Amino acid sequence: MKKLINKPEDVVNESLEGLGLAFPELVKVNFNPNFVYRSDAPVKNKVAVISGGGSGHEPMHVGFVGKGMLDAACPGQVFTSPTPDQMYEAAKKVNSGKGILFIVKNYSGDIMNFDMAADLLRGEGIEVQSVIIDDDVAVQNSLYTQGRRGVGTTVLAEKIVGAAAEKGYPLDKLTELAKRINANGRSMGMALTPCTVPMAGKPTFELAEDEMEIGIGIHGEPGRERMKLKTADEITEILAETIINDLPYKSGDEVLAFVNSMGGTPDIELFIVYRKLHKILESKGIKIARKLIGRYITSLEMQGVSITLLRLDEEMKSLWDEPVLTPGLRWGI
Repeated sequence: MKKLINKPEDVVNESLEGLGLAFPELVKVNFNPNFVYRSDAPVKNKVAVISGGGSGHEPMHVGFVGKGMLDAACPGQVFTSPTPDQMYEAAKKVNSGKGILFIVKNYSGDIMNFDMAADLLRGEGIEVQSVIIDDDVAVQNSLYTQGRRGVGTTVLAEKIVGAAAEKGYPLDKLTELAKRINANGRSMGMALTPCTVPMAGKPTFELAEDEMEIGIGIHGEPGRERMKLKTADEITEILAETIINDLPYKSGDEVLAFVNSMGGTPDIELFIVYRKLHKILESKGIKIARKLIGRYITSLEMQGVSITLLRLDEEMKSLWDEPVLTPGLRWGI
């Protein structure tokens, strides 16, 4: 194992400490329990939007805390769900009295622990709603989930819902918006290589030099199929066609196209994937109205790519364009 770390058991805390030192104008870091929150929290007259999950997927979620996105994020250990006290304390820290919205990926531990935190908060008279993201078309169940996994649509929901919260949407309207985003988002990913969890010290799975895994999960969960390596265009077609046929997306739809690095894939390769995706969608009469290309939801150093399509309406487009200022995503400011 070759990694830029000190001790495996210190990886998460030292990374969070570095994040706080790098962006003190945007975020603050609380330890024991661990959570990252907006430096100006609580923001008056605003519903607080909170997400979280295992570390190792950066910049999601801790890199998306800031104006126009999340009020707080709760990082667990690498590929491990955060604990209820993290969500509880984070919510107390950023609560302005307008309620809390949890955005939760569909992983069993995440759902259970966010639910426990929500129950504690409701017991103190704080209004809490949770929205589950389950957009992965690759598999119906995995090692961590009952039903589809939550992946790329999570990032898009955090941005769009975060913008709506910044504009003063009430909790019920934010909840409806988040559910609508999830209903219109679909994702699928693939891996060229596994990744290595620091505490494990060995790859999460094995792939031969001439193999790839289609439908991989962000924790290294098994995918839909292991097959011989194909070209970028062929891989893009497999992912795109599966996504398009699932909703299904149809001619006349406007979409946000999100091409994401799993951690180790460079931009030069992502643009090759986007090139083919653009051609596929164009041939079907599906218009790319907005796009996001880069490293936003990762699986440590895994080489691979995921594609997410979100069918847009005018409200989503407008909110996507709103300013955002976080360590991991920023424009318009």
